[in-house]
Amino acid sequence: MTTPARAIVLAAGLGLRMRPLTGRIPKPLVPIAGRTLLDRALDRLAAAGVETVVVNTHHLAELIEHHLASRHRPHVILSHEPELLETGGGIAKALPLLAPGPFYVINSDALWLDGKRDTLLRLAEGWDEDRMDGLLLLAPPEAVAGYDGPGDFDLAADGRLRRRRADEPAPYLYIGIQLLSARLFDGVEIEKFSLNRLWDKALAAERLFGLVHEGRSFDVGTLAGIALAEAALASTRSDEGTPVEGASGAAR
Repeated sequence: MTTPARAIVLAAGLGLRMRPLTGRIPKPLVPIAGRTLLDRALDRLAAAGVETVVVNTHHLAELIEHHLASRHRPHVILSHEPELLETGGGIAKALPLLAPGPFYVINSDALWLDGKRDTLLRLAEGWDEDRMDGLLLLAPPEAVAGYDGPGDFDLAADGRLRRRRADEPAPYLYIGIQLLSARLFDGVEIEKFSLNRLWDKALAAERLFGLVHEGRSFDVGTLAGIALAEAALASTRSDEGTPVEGASGAAR
C-alpha cells in the first residue's frame, strides 16, 4: 500500500513522570540530543511521505503552538483540548482531520532508531486493510532502553495480538507508534477515554495486529530514561540528519 498521508502526534499529556522538567515545558518539547521529541517525530513523518499531521495539545499548549509556528513540512494542524481527553478521546476529536484511514498515531515521547528499513514505511507495508483495524509497533521489553516492566502483548504467528495475562510477563511491549483505521472509531463519541478501549474492541474482533521493530528504541517517559537515550544517541551517528522515534508503553 501507499504510505498514509495523515498522522496524529499525541502531545496533550501532562508528562507527570518527567516532573519537574515538564512543569515548565511540555513533554513534546523536551530536547533529546539537541532536538525536541516533537520535531523528531514530525521529521520522521515527513521523511516517510506523510503530508498532514495533527498535533493535539492541552498542557502548556501555547508553547507548542509557538514552537510549530515556523514549521512548514509536514503541514501541521493543532487540535486543542481545553479538557484533557486522553488518547482515545483526543483521536476521536481529531478524526475529521485524519479520516479516511489508515493513519499513523505516534506518542509524543516515542523515540526510536530505524533498523535496515524505515520504520514507518515498514508499518505501511505491513498494513492489510481487509484484516486489520490496528497495527502496533512492538519490541521485546528487554530491548527497550530505560524500560523495566512486564510488557504488554503476546504475538501470534499470524501477527494477531493478545493482551498480557495479569499473572505473567509478555514478550512484547508497545513502543508508541501504530497505524489505525478510521473505522475503529465508528460510533465513538468525543469524550475522555483511553485508546485501550478501542484496542479491546479490535482484539475481540481479532483485528489488532503487531509488527516487531527492527531497530533500537527508548523509554524516555522519565528523567532517567532521557539520560539513557542521550547517552545512547551520543554514541551513535545513525540519527544524524534524521530524527529519532521510539517507545513508551501502552496507551494511557
